[in-house]
Amino acid sequence: MSAALDRLAVHTITTKPWTLAEAADRYARRGIGGISVWVEAIEGMTATAARRIVDDAGLRVPALVRGGFFCDPSESERNRRIDRNRELIATAAELGAEMLVLVVGATPGTPLDRQRGWVSDGIEALLPEAQAAGVKLAIEPLHPMYAADKSCINRIAEARHICQRLDHASVGVAVDVYHVWWDPDLELEITRLGETRTLFAFHLCDWRVPTRDMLNDRALMGDGCIDLAGITAAVRLAGFDGWDEVEIFSEEHWREDQDQFLDRIVERYRLLESRHG
Repeated sequence: MSAALDRLAVHTITTKPWTLAEAADRYARRGIGGISVWVEAIEGMTATAARRIVDDAGLRVPALVRGGFFCDPSESERNRRIDRNRELIATAAELGAEMLVLVVGATPGTPLDRQRGWVSDGIEALLPEAQAAGVKLAIEPLHPMYAADKSCINRIAEARHICQRLDHASVGVAVDVYHVWWDPDLELEITRLGETRTLFAFHLCDWRVPTRDMLNDRALMGDGCIDLAGITAAVRLAGFDGWDEVEIFSEEHWREDQDQFLDRIVERYRLLESRHG
């Protein structure tokens, strides 16, 4: 395996047209070290079968994506969602995933502070299962454009406050450049995560200008406006030595030849690694 790709992982959603088996095979052929598995990629198969595919390809699994979605005005519905996350923790453990990424959810019309309380309570309820399974829980802040209906946590600071409240080694933060690049406190917050050892994941893509779709128009690294080299340097300086995970939702790229797209991902990642310092 090329040393330059040892810490590179690609999310299955990035090459959405491929099955899990196709993605695992193609990633491994290029020397990519990891595959972060989206729940949708393993629908219809057991976690054991998915684990076999990944193991046979010689890949590791940084994360199962996505759990969370804790927010709902109904307490019974919130409890149901917590139970669903317990199932996902078990799936992550069977898959050999290091963590479950949490997209926390949001409910229009409910004050965001109240919803953040629901999120904190929901994660707290999961701690016994997460610790027993050896699966970390990574809170992923989402861009403010998703605050109404997808995530009531939009800055690293809000995720960090939950980590501080729970004060548990199983809870940390997933930093996705797409969602946090705009934050004027970004470098400071990354430093704080490093100091508290709560920087669990680092996701790469780019912000297209102009963005044509709020969800499915992420850009390949280097095709947008994010200071990827600067953010990567800050993450390294904070002591993060985990996976660099490429996560790109893009209708445009999903229509491309996926082998060629993956080759470009590897090329851009190598270029980023050569420049981030």
